[in-house]
Amino acid sequence: MMSLLDKYPRLAALLLGAAAACGFAPLQLWPLTIAALSLLILLVHRAPTLKAALWRGWMFGMGHFTINNNWFQHAFTFQDAMPAELGYAAPIALALYLAVYPALAAGLAWKMRGTRVDAAYVLAFAAAWIVAEWLRSVMFTGYAWDPIGVIWVPVQPVAALSAWVGTYALSGLTVLLAGSLLLLPRRPAPVATALAGFAALIAAQLFSYRDADGPVAIDTPRVRVVQPNVPQDQRGESDGEMMLTRLSELSGRPGEAPRLILWPEGVIRDYFEDGYPDYVYDADPFWLRWRMAKLLGPRDILLTGGTALQFDKAGTAITATNSVFAIDPRARIAGRYDKAHLVPYGEYLPMPWLLKPLGLARLVPGSMDFAEGPGPRALEVPGFGSIGMQICYEIIFSGEVVDPAHRPRLIFNPSNDAWFGSWGPPQHLAQARMRAIEEGLPVIRATPNGISAVIAADGRLVGTVPHQKAGAIEVAIPEPLPPTLFSRWGNWLAGLTALLLAGAAIAIRRRHR
Repeated sequence: MMSLLDKYPRLAALLLGAAAACGFAPLQLWPLTIAALSLLILLVHRAPTLKAALWRGWMFGMGHFTINNNWFQHAFTFQDAMPAELGYAAPIALALYLAVYPALAAGLAWKMRGTRVDAAYVLAFAAAWIVAEWLRSVMFTGYAWDPIGVIWVPVQPVAALSAWVGTYALSGLTVLLAGSLLLLPRRPAPVATALAGFAALIAAQLFSYRDADGPVAIDTPRVRVVQPNVPQDQRGESDGEMMLTRLSELSGRPGEAPRLILWPEGVIRDYFEDGYPDYVYDADPFWLRWRMAKLLGPRDILLTGGTALQFDKAGTAITATNSVFAIDPRARIAGRYDKAHLVPYGEYLPMPWLLKPLGLARLVPGSMDFAEGPGPRALEVPGFGSIGMQICYEIIFSGEVVDPAHRPRLIFNPSNDAWFGSWGPPQHLAQARMRAIEEGLPVIRATPNGISAVIAADGRLVGTVPHQKAGAIEVAIPEPLPPTLFSRWGNWLAGLTALLLAGAAIAIRRRHR
């Protein structure tokens, strides 16, 4: 391995990035990610120039993001505006941009290097990684998919640290751990002490980790999550009743306990709201809501994904919103949430003046771009209190999923992962679990074909419906935890962690000089 690092550093960086991607779901080989990061830190340190360091960080990013985002190819098979073969180039094209952020971290760390890998350099690398990941989440609307800290989801005591510092800071601490392994042979006592402290922190989290909830009273409010197992190319069949029938069969029957019934994003294509011009309707909206209301008991509520339209004065539909509707037992709309963080190239086409002439189009069918909602909001759902809403992609943005002025009792995350192949759904689920831990709130996911899940406020999976299976989960609504430190301070904590790590690096370097 050392000879490969020396002779072919860019190739080595590319392979290390690909190996690091294997630490995420579905493979979850997180020790491989730690090892790959450790070797990247060494490889960047050996770079003779800043340019070489940037190249090595960029090649690491190319390997990492190409493998990690391989599910992106699958989306191109469900639209006919562009050739499906273009999907094979899409992860690589995306990685060309995303690799800039590991390159940035590598360049910043290289500027702090000494004659050998030392504590100052490792601390600087960890701090730079936090900054780079945060920038990736905000630049050009942000692409926050799979920060390094998400590898710890299978190791819940470590993932629980995100409740204190957030996922981006946990990524930096992961880089710090990887770099510490390089210091162990030369500084065994202090490094072993630091690693022992990290292990003790994990153990403390492990002993405080909650077991599964016990029996609940028969009238305790329940949630029922429905997964109809609808492939992407079978969406929109509600006008022929097939979709409604499939969803209805899985929605169960009313009982003694009030139920919050949750349907996914993207399976009902007809419109719920009254008052639109007649030309837009394929089915009467009241009939549609009445069919849903028939499933509900007197204290039940249905939350479902849907689409709302906006019109100009002439009655022409000009834009749409990706929404969640609350339907009550009297077939009324009890509330609506509009998605705020839209997917570029999915729900809208950036720079259409440039991209349309090149033959590029949105991946979501339809001629209208979607409009943005107002941001994280909670709906007051009758009988169930405040329910936070985050539609699909929105759940991946750490620190941006809850209205801080109106903390909900849980977050509903309807998603359509039928686009995402076999790697995307488990990765999406893992990130939803991180949001639950960070915020101390249950997160409930309903998807057309998986993975639907009820996630407890500490990240545990209370129940799931596997990928590409039809089914439903009905459990007592998990309780929220008290507000976490991260829920109060958000990504200011990531910034503080980066500042402390960078400050320690500067102090150590000055002392040595």
